[in-house]
Amino acid sequence: MDIDLILRVYPFFLQAALVTIQISALALVLGLAVAALVTTGRLSASPLLRWPAVAFVSVFRGTPCLIQLFILYFGGPQIGINLEPFAAGVIGLGLNIAAYMSESMRGAIAAVDRGQMEASRAIGFGRFDTMRRIILPQAGRLMVRPLGVNAVALLKGSALVSTISVVELTYTAQRFIGSTYKPFEIFAIAAALYMIIVYAMSKAIDLFDRRFAIP
Repeated sequence: MDIDLILRVYPFFLQAALVTIQISALALVLGLAVAALVTTGRLSASPLLRWPAVAFVSVFRGTPCLIQLFILYFGGPQIGINLEPFAAGVIGLGLNIAAYMSESMRGAIAAVDRGQMEASRAIGFGRFDTMRRIILPQAGRLMVRPLGVNAVALLKGSALVSTISVVELTYTAQRFIGSTYKPFEIFAIAAALYMIIVYAMSKAIDLFDRRFAIP
């Protein structure tokens, strides 16, 4: 174990870890927004909204995230879409995780007793007010844990953006291995930082889960 090497390159990895956190956070925000729209489409009675939402989930869950990133970054210029690596990474990861989060949201909504919807409609609430006042407050509590798991998976999956030259943890590790020929030490630093970030996220998710847990 080359301790001197670790101490020498560690500051560069801290900067790369900030990029990993930034790209994951932005992709998570995008993913949640798109997932909410897709879930709304999936639950809609209109085929014009439901089938595009079904197609979105099928495409993004049925193909590898790496291929999606390649199509967006390398294939985009062919159709006039020119994105910087960071932006392509955020959009690619965000759309991919949105497909998984939408299913978590839909499952949480479906888990709420259907009788509550019927009872709410029976006392005069419309569909929108029923969802906003009765269903979503309960489903939101059920979403915390699944969405948290998706967020952790997103963070670990952010390593894929190294393939499109985003200077995050994995890309930084690969670059230093080429100059130091010390893969064990370099990847150990990257793995340790990933573990620290994931541990912090897991603790935050546990806190939210306990705070909003249904008795």
